[in-house]
Amino acid sequence: MNLAHALVCSSGWWARTAEHKLLPWGLAEVDLGDRVLEVGPGFGATTRVLARGSGSLTVVELSESYCKRLRRKLGDDVEVVHADATAMPFADDRFSAVVCFTMLHHVPSREQQDRLLSEVSRVLRPGGLIAGTDSLGTGRAFKLLHVRDTLVPVAPVELPARLERAGLTDPRVETAGGSFRFRARKPL
Repeated sequence: MNLAHALVCSSGWWARTAEHKLLPWGLAEVDLGDRVLEVGPGFGATTRVLARGSGSLTVVELSESYCKRLRRKLGDDVEVVHADATAMPFADDRFSAVVCFTMLHHVPSREQQDRLLSEVSRVLRPGGLIAGTDSLGTGRAFKLLHVRDTLVPVAPVELPARLERAGLTDPRVETAGGSFRFRARKPL
């Protein structure tokens, strides 16, 4: 993540936006269950809100420095795991839900995005849910924010088929403004 992007994602403005807009929209009418995994929490704006929920919360983050920061800020409330989400160190069928917010476009290739979705399917319990949001990757400001940063936008129209290829069912994708939210389940 470049410096400008890091400043935005670590800001109070982004924390408030995540808590009051992004999460309520991304998780509307969703029951996460008792054991949740968040993929790619970054600075933890969404993680702090998720940690207030019932059940356990685990996060998997690629950046070791972000992991240290999350452990400092969240203490024992969240299990923070430093790992690559395309090869997660978790047992099959471990989580009731997996969530990810505005991070898929940071995965450096379409193939790696698909591996991440397959890993999500593997670690979800049967009947478990993936839910999340991402940006459409359009707009000049969004592109400027990603200069010298990873930006591989996910096409919402293609995401249902990609979720199904990962072994998930009932995919739903909805766009609003410059973002989209998505959901799918692991078959029973």
